Amino acid sequence: MRVESSAIDRTGITVSTGVEPPASAPPRSPAPADRRSGTLQAALGVTAFSLTFPATAWGLEGFGPWSLVTVRCVLAAVLAGGCLLALRVPRPARRHLAGLAVVAAGVVLGFPLLTTLALRTSTTAHAAVVVGLLPLTTALFSALRTGARPSRTFWVAACAGAAAVIAFTVQQSGGALTGADAYLFGALLICAAGYTEGGRLARVMPGWQVIGWALVLCLPLSVPGALLALSYEPVGLTAHSLTGLLWVAVGSQFLGLVVWYRGMASIGIPKASQLQLAQPLLTLVWSVLLLGERLTPAAPLTAAAVLVCIALTQRARG
Repeated sequence: MRVESSAIDRTGITVSTGVEPPASAPPRSPAPADRRSGTLQAALGVTAFSLTFPATAWGLEGFGPWSLVTVRCVLAAVLAGGCLLALRVPRPARRHLAGLAVVAAGVVLGFPLLTTLALRTSTTAHAAVVVGLLPLTTALFSALRTGARPSRTFWVAACAGAAAVIAFTVQQSGGALTGADAYLFGALLICAAGYTEGGRLARVMPGWQVIGWALVLCLPLSVPGALLALSYEPVGLTAHSLTGLLWVAVGSQFLGLVVWYRGMASIGIPKASQLQLAQPLLTLVWSVLLLGERLTPAAPLTAAAVLVCIALTQRARG
């Protein structure tokens, strides 16, 4: 009979190993192959997330903000629930329900709703650079929640990246924050909490099950919410609105989060979160290609500064 045991990785999170190690065995760090795989999966998640704002802008062409958010939750939950049923995945343990509720509140409902409300009056470029503060916010939540203690080099590089994002944001908005920024800063806080808790849970269950169960837990709210929103908000179906809806539901809400949580489980929450410093820059590219938005000359300089910070944080030892 296999004996379940656990080890503590460098982020301070308990990891189920499935094999009982000798009493004297020291905690093991992820193998280089695991780190490379985790980095790749986290990067794929960032790429999927970078398309979220442009896809949301497309979705808002045909849906109201409340309809878009609730319908995307329902569609993603149907996909996730179907996978859970088909694979006969057992229900999560009772001790994980509180963590799944945090993921549901922060990642499934809160972040999509607040950013969608912001995008009614904000450009995707502006929203992208504000949400660029998410990596630092996530690292702070991780330190508080898991007891992680990244190195001084890590924090210096992370703060430098955040400073570059803040400077770009202020320059973009002419030195004053917009009303939509309140939604965006609120989204930062609740999403960071959801990412941190989801990364912790992804070490004791597969990442796709973390987001899958979180989506299913939201069904009692998302289904009646979708019916109510659709009855009040007008709907105009277009190729853009349908494409945007399908992407935020399938790509951003489910598949992107699956690889993102797997990546965080492999390389640690703080380091994975720093890969998101590239997300606003990718979103800027998509905003030009898909929405026809124009970028300021500061974008290339910000891109170079952020990429340097990513390289430093990935090399720093936690």
